[in-house]
Amino acid sequence: YFRGADMEVGNIYPREYARMAYEGMEKEGQKNILNLLRCAWAGSQRYGTLVWSGDIDSSFRSLRNQLAAGLNMGISGIPWWTTDIGGFHGGNIHDPKFHELLVRWFEFGAFCPVMRLHGFREPFKAPLGTTGGGKHNSGAENEVWSYGEEVYKICEKYIHLRERMRPYVRQIMEEAHEKGTPPMRPLFYDFPEDKKAWEIEDEYMFGPDLLVAPVLYEDQRERTLYLPEGLWRNINDGEEYQGGREITVDAPLDQLPVFAKAGKQTEL
Repeated sequence: YFRGADMEVGNIYPREYARMAYEGMEKEGQKNILNLLRCAWAGSQRYGTLVWSGDIDSSFRSLRNQLAAGLNMGISGIPWWTTDIGGFHGGNIHDPKFHELLVRWFEFGAFCPVMRLHGFREPFKAPLGTTGGGKHNSGAENEVWSYGEEVYKICEKYIHLRERMRPYVRQIMEEAHEKGTPPMRPLFYDFPEDKKAWEIEDEYMFGPDLLVAPVLYEDQRERTLYLPEGLWRNINDGEEYQGGREITVDAPLDQLPVFAKAGKQTEL
């Protein structure tokens, strides 16, 4: 088949790929169709596309890139987005440095449209056999309990937090479906009159109520962030802050700086 040069039609392929799967599943009687896809383009969201950012490196640099990817995906009109928590390539389950990266990524993942742990971990295991052709090593364990008690307790904390947010996540995903409102969006989306909000690239709003400031660097234990106008509550300690200014807060390994608008999400 041929529909034209790549420059003319190349980007149509991921949309049509999503449509093929969606319409085929719909024809078979499936409902509420959602497919995890590596690629997307304008219009893919019409066909139940959940985009993930691909097989990415396990590093803090890659974590920073995920924040940019998620925000750009959202304001491009594609609300269903996810990242491989911990990165895909690399990450030794016995390495304390990777433990820190995994925790920070896990905390960030709890405030993404879809929270999903995935990756090809080290040390690799020998293949079980060679039946069926070629052989390939298997990755190490990658469950939340695979990294020791400290990491497990932090992951458990954020799993429970995500569960408490279930009604809120459902609400913001319904808004995305009905209005196109990205669940994960830059500050300027909610505060367009705030000039400072247009400059912030390392924070975001998760729905209308929660401001999230991920910890994006190794050994970082405090976070300087900007709060737009209004009264904000730190969900970690309950302390309230008047917005319209920068603040610095503690960010120990088990705490992600998240701020709720006054009177909102009080159960967190």
